[in-house]
Amino acid sequence: MAEAKKIETDIAIIGSGGAGMAAGIEARDKGARAIAFEMAPEPGGTAIISGGGCMIVGSPLQKENGVEDTPDLAFDDWLKWGGSSVDEVWARYYIEHSLHDLYFWAEGLGVKWADVGMREGNSVMRWTRSERNGLGLMTHLIEAFRGRGGEIVANTKATRIKLEGDRVTGIEATNPETGERVEVTSRAVVVATGGFNSNLEMVLEARPDLRNSRIMEGSGPGSTGSGHKLVREAGGYLTHLDHIWFYVYATPDYRDPGQKRGLVFRHVPGYIWVNQQGRRFHNEALSGGNTASPALMAQEPRHAWAIADTAMMTEMEVADPYYREGSRIIREKVEELLANSPFIKKADSLAELAELIDVEAPTFEGTVERYNKAVECGLEEEPEFGKPLDSSKLFDTPPYYAIQIFPLARKNFGGIKTDIRCRVLDKHFEPIEGLFAAGEAAGMAGGHINGGAGLEGTMLGPSIFSGRVAGGWAASESGHGDGFTGKPNRG
Repeated sequence: MAEAKKIETDIAIIGSGGAGMAAGIEARDKGARAIAFEMAPEPGGTAIISGGGCMIVGSPLQKENGVEDTPDLAFDDWLKWGGSSVDEVWARYYIEHSLHDLYFWAEGLGVKWADVGMREGNSVMRWTRSERNGLGLMTHLIEAFRGRGGEIVANTKATRIKLEGDRVTGIEATNPETGERVEVTSRAVVVATGGFNSNLEMVLEARPDLRNSRIMEGSGPGSTGSGHKLVREAGGYLTHLDHIWFYVYATPDYRDPGQKRGLVFRHVPGYIWVNQQGRRFHNEALSGGNTASPALMAQEPRHAWAIADTAMMTEMEVADPYYREGSRIIREKVEELLANSPFIKKADSLAELAELIDVEAPTFEGTVERYNKAVECGLEEEPEFGKPLDSSKLFDTPPYYAIQIFPLARKNFGGIKTDIRCRVLDKHFEPIEGLFAAGEAAGMAGGHINGGAGLEGTMLGPSIFSGRVAGGWAASESGHGDGFTGKPNRG
């Protein structure tokens, strides 16, 4: 067997997504050497294909839009939405640091915050999107890390966290393509490997109640739970793994040979969802994981059809790199999906569409007719489920479409348990020396910062912020700086 390649550094970062790059930037700013090991050919992780939205409290964009927000208000919203399993200490920590230590910090790296919007559960607009979505945000973070002398070693998968006694001393890794072994010696290790929602076996292990349903993988390709396995083997504690955030406005990726992966699609104003009985079952304007997902999962079987006419489909976007470049929709690729997916049906009449999706035509047509009548009468809301009709139109422009939708595992709200310094805790809730975790591998931050539901922006934002925290304290562990302090906003 060939001798392993030897690498020495102060901090070994496993993963190069939002948390990994933030950790690397913070570590370099403290004077520590930092190398990120990425199992994919390119850096960016799930963050680079995300919508780029972060929950920011007290931002200039909010003030420009006349929004009055405070950490106390945001904290109240967070607790009401996430429920009893919220990590209140981490939630408060993130909220108070989101302005100076995420918004302004990212601006200092060249990130431009484009707009602020409303999301379910928030009492005011807080969801703050970066220009060019996750691609724009991550491009600046990757450039900032490399510009500070940080190194990213691609095609390198960590296989073991090395321990001497109770202390971490580095990692072992391999190149998945060549089989070359890599042995890394470091004074600290930061696990930033993302979640496990692209590992259906692990999803169903955490949620055995879903084993008899079709569930789609919906995170970045590298989100396979590799970091969870490494940390468990090193003695770390995993918590709240059943807290999985599902989206339902998603359809199988027909280009995936195994058809396990799903495609999230948006911007189909006025569409309705019907179950396999041909009936609507939910207010489609409430499409989030805390409203739409439970509604879909209560159907039998657990899938539905998103119904639209041609006029409604003109702005449809698909949240996948194949179908867009940053925030730009590649329309010809979307048309390719509509024309070729066996999970998308098209017909010149509603009766024909009902036959294609195997629902009773009279029931289905009656469902659409009642919706059309509400629109035609100029009602503010349709009477069955209270859906606002300001963005709706009549179903009157054939051909008509039916897109089959299934629950899609998108984000992990549970993961590696850490303390407020991002130190990985063991089963006794004591830190493992030299081992840190951040981002979605740690349930976005701490293990379960969101609790059972997220306000949106409370995934990417805490992932990046917790990366900074981990990088600062990992640098301190290696003899550089006094850890992460930041600048809280408590006004």
